[in-house]
This record gives sequence, structure tokens and C-alpha cells, in this order.
Amino acid sequence: MLPSLARVLIPAASAFVVGIAMTPIVAHYLYRFRAWKKRPGKTALDGTEARVFNALHNGHEVKAPRMGGIVVWGSVVIVTLAFSIMGIMAPLSYFSDLAFLSRSQTWIPLAALIVGAIVGLADDVLTISEEGRGLRLRTRLAIVCALALWIGWWFWAKLAVTSIGVPFVGVLVIGWLIIPLFVIISLAVYASGVIDGIDGLSGGVFASIFAAYAIIAFSQGQIDLAALCAAIVGGLLAFLWFNIPPARFYMSDTGTMALTLALAVVAFMTDSLGGGIGIAVLPIIGALLVATVISNLLQVFWKRFFGKKLLRVAPLHHHFEALGWPGYKVVMRYWVLSIIFAFLGAIVALSAIA
Repeated sequence: MLPSLARVLIPAASAFVVGIAMTPIVAHYLYRFRAWKKRPGKTALDGTEARVFNALHNGHEVKAPRMGGIVVWGSVVIVTLAFSIMGIMAPLSYFSDLAFLSRSQTWIPLAALIVGAIVGLADDVLTISEEGRGLRLRTRLAIVCALALWIGWWFWAKLAVTSIGVPFVGVLVIGWLIIPLFVIISLAVYASGVIDGIDGLSGGVFASIFAAYAIIAFSQGQIDLAALCAAIVGGLLAFLWFNIPPARFYMSDTGTMALTLALAVVAFMTDSLGGGIGIAVLPIIGALLVATVISNLLQVFWKRFFGKKLLRVAPLHHHFEALGWPGYKVVMRYWVLSIIFAFLGAIVALSAIA
């Protein structure tokens, strides 16, 4: 029987290798079919032209393909299915230990990852069309709400989740309110997907976040869930290998939507189900995601009530670009901060378990 740590690290390494191997093929077809926006420019949150952003990026979005997120979730799905099939074909070998697809731990987060990937892919396909219009925001939000309602109901009705963990306090019973709580968190995490705006930024941040949750799940004995989180990290690192400036492609919605929806599920899976505080530490582990969402909200609020912008451009990472920071400097500093916050959140979560 394989050690528990090997059952987590091998899927991570496998997803990285698969991601590296599939990227030339994915990139070839993305460039062949010109999978980038046909018209330069971005619209601001209030519907006006995002002049500062457009000046900073100078039409780069019409030169690099979208849909690079296929490498992330594609490598995860391939590794998950491959180990599961090998586990079935050789149930008494080490392959059975590596089969981390389980109903109790990974079905729901993997389903959220796949649904998010498909919806995001549809949005990307529409975005790269001549009209350049993806799915409407209300449509995407409706899909996220519908999926979150179903998963929230599943947590409450099927898994009997009626409480959340509070750091250094204990368990707070909220009953059926677990359903709207999951919807709110899913929408908030989904909104943070706009962090995908500078080459390598989102990949590094999400890699730190899922690595932290892999550690938390592992400490709870949820080895299959830890393996899934680790596989996502492996896929993200493969994506980053080709996303170092200048990026070979953008992650875009098929990647960010898949990751944000899966992250919301993982946070709940590592909470009361795992005897931990996975939800409470999400704002710590994902502090940069929180900053991204808050900066957008503050920008809209400031323009509406004060008639001027609070930041030169939102979200926050583009504000730093507008101040004169090179993109690579913003990315590297975000990576450093994401690692710090990930470790801090993991330490808080492990302290609560202890």
C-alpha cells in the first residue's frame, strides 16, 4: 500500500507532466483557429470604455489565444480518469491506491470543475467570434447560482451539513442556511476570477490557494480530496510553465470559472465534513481574491456616489500597472503574497484541527 503522501504527490506530478505534454497540442489548435478576441479593447465595470486598461495592454488580447485553462482542467480530468480506470483494471496493485475519484470526497468538486470549465469554454468561444460577445454576465451568474443552489442543497440534504467551523470557537449550527451561504460564497469566489489579467498572475495565485487546501484536506485524512487539490496545482504549474511573460495563451473563463467553482466546493468539503474550518480560512488563503473583488466594488461605488474613480483602474493589480509597475513585478509580488497568505490560512486551519 502506498503512503498517504505519495497518494497526493503522484497525482500532482502526473497532472504537471500531462499538462506539459498536452500544451503544444492545445496551443497549436488555439493558434490555428485564431482563438483570440477579434477586436481590441475592454469595457469597464460601468459599461464605458476601459481607457486606462486598453492603453496599458495595447491590444495584446488580440494576439494571444484564450482558453489556456483547458491545460489546467484537462490535465486534472485526464489524470483523475486514468488513475480510476487503472484502479479498476488492477484493483490489487498500487494503481488502486492512486484512484482518488470517490463519491464521498471528490465527485462534487470535480463536477463543479467540469461544469465551470464547460460554461467558461462556451463563453470563450462566443468571445472569440467576430461579434466578440460572450455569454451575458446575468447568464453566467444565473448558471453559477443554479449550480450553487443544487450543490448547497446536496450538502444540506444528502450530506447532512448543517454547521460551519469557527476558528478557536467551535461549531456554529446554521441548519438550512448552509444553502444560501454556499450560493453567496460561490458568487463571491466566482467574481474573483477577474484576477486573470496579467501574464502568470492567476495561475500562481490559484496554485498557492489549492496547495493550501491540499494540506488542510490531507491533515483531515481526506486523502482523495487532497489528491484532487494537488492535481489541480500540478495542472496550474504546467499552465504557468507556458504563461511566463510573454504568455503563450490566456487562462480565460474556461479556466477561472472552473477553478473558482471548484474552490468554493473544496472550502466546504474541508469544513464541518472534515472536522475543520475550511470556510472561515478562505478569506485568508484567498486574500488576494478578496482584494480583487473589493477593489472592483469600491471602484463602482466611488464612481457612482462621488463621480470619480478611487483607483486609476480596477481591479487592484491593474491599478499597480497604471502606477508604473511592470507587469512582471506585479505578478511576482502577488505570488509572494499568495504564498504567505496560503501558509497563514493553512496554519490557522491546522491549529483549529489540533
